Parts: sequence; structure tokens; C-alpha cells
Amino acid sequence: MADYKRLYDQASQLAKIGAWECDLKHEELTWTDAVYDLFGLARGSTLHRPSTVEMYFDESRRQMQRLRAEALRTAISFVLDANIRTAGNESRWMRLSAQAVYRQGRPVRIFGAKQDITHEKQLWDGLRQLAEHDWLTGLANRRVFEARCNDLIRRDIDEASVAALVLIDLDHFKAINDRFGHLAGDECLRQFAARLGRIFNDAILICRLGGDEFAALLHAPLGRAQLSQIMERARRELCAPVSWGNVQIDVSASIGVALLKRTLFQGLEQALAEADSALYLAKHTGRNTVRVFNGSVDGLRFPKALQGLPGYTYPDHGGHH
Repeated sequence: MADYKRLYDQASQLAKIGAWECDLKHEELTWTDAVYDLFGLARGSTLHRPSTVEMYFDESRRQMQRLRAEALRTAISFVLDANIRTAGNESRWMRLSAQAVYRQGRPVRIFGAKQDITHEKQLWDGLRQLAEHDWLTGLANRRVFEARCNDLIRRDIDEASVAALVLIDLDHFKAINDRFGHLAGDECLRQFAARLGRIFNDAILICRLGGDEFAALLHAPLGRAQLSQIMERARRELCAPVSWGNVQIDVSASIGVALLKRTLFQGLEQALAEADSALYLAKHTGRNTVRVFNGSVDGLRFPKALQGLPGYTYPDHGGHH
């Protein structure tokens, strides 16, 4: 038995996993050493369940309490990855498993295992970051953008969720690369992304679609005056020179906007086509400007919501954009 216990202790320490039990009559906890280590508490110290529960971060605590109550009610086991704060104020992730024990139809104790999975969580988060974000700017990538748009479409979006799709191009990006080099071009894209984050700080999503093209989904409700302020700020901030060593690189942006309404929102391809049409117009009428899609689709008129905004002109193109 001593050998088996030694092997168990060695294996549990190696795997950073320990066993726990709670006597439901007195809410009395029993932990093995690995669980004490996980929570950063002295081995063998007196345990007080309310105090240990407070060591869970709020969302993990709510999930744990809900699953625990369900396990005691149904006798169904559960597994939860929970975020905790150790006694030393260190954030850790643990995999909690639990099973209730019944006697004469009533739960008398609950037991299970707790394993430190902090390193595993960090690895998965790193892989997710690589898969979902643009390596250069840190913004979401096109795949995330398309998935989020399609998710919003499936929910049958209305004006309470999304107001506008904005496409932004960094003007004359090839010329910047040719004159200053690709490292300078990369810095322009990084600073451009940072500016977009400040300008659209409450956006649903900001992403780099690829190359010098970016996109933003703006929350609704968003009235004409507020949208005017946002676009004016975008025009002004995006045109600030980019510092590259001792050089100041002049930059500007062309912006296309599609105003989204539930009755007109037919899908991602249409929304992108509308915003891209407005962007095309901005780039072919001098660049460094904003255009909003304004035309007919399936007999329905799109609102000219931004006509007359300071600094912008929206000529009538007879429905061709």
C-alpha cells in the first residue's frame, strides 16, 4: 500500500492533479496536497469552503455553482475549466471534475479531481490568437470577420445590433513600400490599425481583411450626427503622418460605408459589395475621402444618411456606384 501511495503521489504531482471531497452535511472540504498547491495554500491548512469559492473569478464561480447544484440535483457528473486566483494573487486555470454520491436518495458528498491546466490554456490561447488574428497588426483576420458577419446574419440582425459596415484602404500603399521599404510599410499598417482601434473603440469588430484593407462593424443605434462625428474623426486621425525613424510618412485613407438595416441586409456578400462600391467611389474621386453607399437594390432605396456632412460630397450617380 505504501508503494501504491508513493506512485500515486508522484503521478499526481507530475500531472499537477489532486483529489478533493466535500461532506455536504457540514460543507467540510478534504484536499490532497496537489490541490493545496494549485490554490497556493499551505498543505494541510484548515479549509473554509466559502473562502475557497471566493478564489474563483466571477464567471467561473457562477458556472461552477450552477453545475454543482445541477450535479447534486441530478447525480450527473461534470467537468469545468475554471479560472481561479491563488492565495498569492496569481491567475491560474484548473480542470475541475465532480461527481455526487447519494445515500437513500439524497446527496451526502461530492468529490472529484482538480488539475492545473494553466500551461495548456496558454498554449491553446496562443494557437487561437495565431489562427484568428493578423500577425502584423493584432487585429482580427478576414476569417473571423466573415464568421462574425455570418453569425450576425443568422441572428436576423436589426438596427439594435449593427449600424454600418466600414471599409478602409490606406491610400497609395504600394508607393510607400516602393519609396521607404517594406519595413516602413509594415509600420504604417501597424499604426493605422492602432488608430482604427482608437477611432472605433466601441465597434463590434475591427479587422484587417488583407494587404492595406481594413473593416469595421459599428454598433447601432447610431444616428446621423454621431456617425458624422465618427467619420470626421476617422478622416482626421487616419491622415496624421506616420513616424519612421527620422522620417515622417504622409498617409491618408479612403473610406466606404454601407448602412445596414434589417430589411435590406441580404447577406455578407451584398453588404461587402455595397461598402466596396462606396470605397471604389472614394478612391476614384480623389482618395482621402469618405463615401456612403447610396442606390437601389431590389427596388428598395438606400438612405442618403450622410449627404451634406461637413467636408463630404455625395454626388448623384443615378444608382451606379
